[in-house]
This record gives sequence, structure tokens and C-alpha cells, in this order.
Amino acid sequence: VIYETSTSELEIIRDISRTFPSHIFFQQRHGPGQRSLYNVLKAYSVYDRDVGYVQGMGFIAGLLLLYMSEEDAFWLIVALLKGAVHAPMEGLYQAGLPLVQQYLFQFEKLVQEHMPKLGQHFIEEMINPSMYASQWFITVFSYSFPFPMTLRVWDVFLYEGIKVVFQVGLGLLRFCHDDLVSFLVCCAAFATYFKESLKLPFCQVKLPFEELLHSLRYFPDEATDPDTLFPLAFSFKVNSSLEELEKEYRKRLDGPNASSSSSKRLLPLKSKTMSRAVSQVLSISNVGKK
Repeated sequence: VIYETSTSELEIIRDISRTFPSHIFFQQRHGPGQRSLYNVLKAYSVYDRDVGYVQGMGFIAGLLLLYMSEEDAFWLIVALLKGAVHAPMEGLYQAGLPLVQQYLFQFEKLVQEHMPKLGQHFIEEMINPSMYASQWFITVFSYSFPFPMTLRVWDVFLYEGIKVVFQVGLGLLRFCHDDLVSFLVCCAAFATYFKESLKLPFCQVKLPFEELLHSLRYFPDEATDPDTLFPLAFSFKVNSSLEELEKEYRKRLDGPNASSSSSKRLLPLKSKTMSRAVSQVLSISNVGKK
């Protein structure tokens, strides 16, 4: 921190005030919380220049700093990203976000497997997980979710690894399943009406689709109550499915037909589009913890 410079310093400084903006430890400008967050993020960007710093890392560092010293938080981030215990997380933050793309592919397939009606509606309405679930994986639910839920996720995550993010994501969708399906039916009906009857320019109409995406990012309090959510989340057995879906994803990336139009449809968004979408999700400066 003292003797090395980082090309990410300005980005880190810009994002610090956006990290847990409503938490008392990080509220004071240049206060102890913000200074510690800067130190840890800059240290990692120097330690691992291939990864450097990416939006979203601040929420992980911030969460850890609430429970440990700067140095311990730094080394735990190193352990997480380099895979000291579980699968390495660094692919969540490397150029193109390759691991995010893999996880979103797997999650989409799991939704179709465990909630086929909802999954089919998502396909019909062209809703893919990159629109609502990117930050779940990038921050391990430490962004925009209540702390009691986030801490329970991290208890399990540190012990069992990334599968809990899939399980909790499925649990959230299952809890709101009927409402989401009804909303999607409404979206389809509205789109048909808009196409056939309305003469207003598209920009003048607020589609239910926008409300749906908001619902997929900000769930009701009862859905995020850990005592309600976690038994539901753990009812999804995903280990074997995740392994098979990872193999399928690799085949689609590396197989001889990877460049065909049908394969392209099944692959996640391209790197630039994905990076832009994630940046938009994580750069909302006026959204705090609820």
C-alpha cells in the first residue's frame, strides 16, 4: 500500500463511497472504514495485477472488514480468489468475467430444471440471469441484501463453496414463483396489447417488464428472512447438476460447433456486454442496504 502504485487507485477511490453507503462503519468520508477498504483493495490490486480491481470486490472486502483486521481481510480475499479451499473465485473478476458467464449459464439451466414453468416464461420473455443475478455471484449476496441473510450465506459459503449462491438464488425464485409467473403472463399480455393496439412511442410506455426486473433484484422482506429462505434453498440438490452443466458449458465453448448460430444462442452474453451490464448493476450509487 505504501510503496507500490496501482493503476486501479482512482477506480477504487471512486467506488469506496458506494460500498455499503448506509452502514455506519463506511459512511464517514475518509473515515476508518473507508481507509481500511481502500487499503485492502489497493493491496490486492498490487498483489495480483492480472486481476487488479473490479467493481463488486469492494462489497466482499467491506463485509470481511466488519469482522477482521485489514491484513486478515486481505489474506482471506487472496485465499478465496486463488482457491485455497474451494474453487478459485478470480474468474469472477478477470477480463470478460469468464466465471460469471459460466455461473449464469448454469443458473439458467437450473431454473429450467427445477422450475420449468418459470424457466419457460423467462425464455419467452427473453429474460436471462445476467439481467438480475450477476451481482449475486460477483458479491456472494453482499450487495443490496439484508445483513442477516448475507451473513448466513457467507457462513455456508466459506464452509461449502459457491453452490450456496445457486441454492439461495433458486430459493428466492421459488419463494416468489407464483407471483413471478403471474407477472410474466401479464408482461406477455401487455406486450401483445402494446403491439396490436397502442400507438404511443415505445419510450412513453412503462412496461411491466421493468417492474419485473426490479422485483428480481429487490425481494420482499419475507423472502430474505434466512429462517424461511434457507430451508427452501437447501431443498435444491445441485452438486451433480452443477458438474454436468460445467462440462456442457465447456463443450459449448470449445466444441467444433461453437461458432454456429445455434450454439451462440445458448452461450452467455459476450464479454463487453456482460461487463457493461455488471457495471450498471453495481454502480448505482444511491442504493444502500435494506
